[in-house]
Amino acid sequence: MSEKYDIGIIGAGPAGYTAAFQARKQGLSVVLFEKDKVGGVCLNRGCIPTKAILHSAEVFEEMKSAQELGIFADNLRVDYEKVVERKDKIVEKLRKWLELSLKNAKVTVINAEAKLLSKNSDFTEIQADNTVYECGKVIFAGGSSPRDFENLRFDHEFVLSSDDILELKKLPESILIIGSGAIGIEWARIFSAFNVKVSVVEVAEHLLPNADIEVSKRVERIFKSKGIKTYLKTSVEKIENKVVTLSSGETLTAECVLLAAGRVPANCDYDTVLGDACGEIQLAHFAIKQAISEISKVEFDKNLVPSVVYGCPEIAWVGKREQDLENYEKSYILVSALGKSHCDNCTEGFIKILSCNGKILGAHIVSKEASSLIQQIIIAMQNNIAINDLKKVCFAHPTFSEGIFESIIN
Repeated sequence: MSEKYDIGIIGAGPAGYTAAFQARKQGLSVVLFEKDKVGGVCLNRGCIPTKAILHSAEVFEEMKSAQELGIFADNLRVDYEKVVERKDKIVEKLRKWLELSLKNAKVTVINAEAKLLSKNSDFTEIQADNTVYECGKVIFAGGSSPRDFENLRFDHEFVLSSDDILELKKLPESILIIGSGAIGIEWARIFSAFNVKVSVVEVAEHLLPNADIEVSKRVERIFKSKGIKTYLKTSVEKIENKVVTLSSGETLTAECVLLAAGRVPANCDYDTVLGDACGEIQLAHFAIKQAISEISKVEFDKNLVPSVVYGCPEIAWVGKREQDLENYEKSYILVSALGKSHCDNCTEGFIKILSCNGKILGAHIVSKEASSLIQQIIIAMQNNIAINDLKKVCFAHPTFSEGIFESIIN
């Protein structure tokens, strides 16, 4: 005897649980399969735990210069076990809240691996934990996993994945990070703030290669000022006996290596695939919008999905990059021109808005609160608000937000 549901969802990450909530709002019966823990990579091994550790790193970094603020912190030190303990508590708290929310929404959650048995025009059979479920529609949201390579495999002791790095209970004295996407940049910032010797190897010409060229160059400048060694246009040829050989022939040693060279979508044989598994934009907020679009038919513009790299200063962008354009106008202001940046002791960065014929094409921000600032520009772009109309908006002073106004009014 099989159990019957309107929708079966495989994977309880942001795409999966959002789809489940949206379907229940429409009165559909939902079974949600998760072989690990609800919340997916984002909650358990990605966004949330990383940002929790990153906040500790930011506070520690800021306390190093507390004397400038009139605050004296003697014997400043890091208890990294406590940092990790706090991270684990945050993750557990949010996971329990999510589990309770799913229960209250009357979503049936099956903590077991789901396997496709058969599918026809009327329903699909899914087996999990020796039970068969007949689902009128199946959504696969199985996420992704850290990527490694034939000549560069995770051994989970010396060569670590982004999963492994979260489980460290002790700070290494040195680390080599391969890859400078969001994961590589954020962990370089974390370890550098905690006084770990950091090196970054990037095969592209610049750090953060998907970003606007001016953003990449600013990150390189910031890393240099912090003593983070970077190797650009360089790949890792091999690792033997904990010695890393670069394509340049140079050899490096470190206590451990973080391989942060992207993620591999989960394999599947389903018609509807959401989130990381679909192989498009591997961001939690993209997965959430995909799920809402799929179930509730609320459309969104894939060209207006923001990218954010956390740390101090934050980095955020949306739309076209300057190197992608030929005919455009640039509005620009240094963050150091804003009074609030001096009050907050965060003067590094800039706000750049690219436009053509008065319409915003893209924006690139390196600044404290960049993750919030970019949303204001996305709202303008989403609603086709022209630069001249944006000039009419009254921004509070002193804020970082007024940098948007200051950049376009001059």
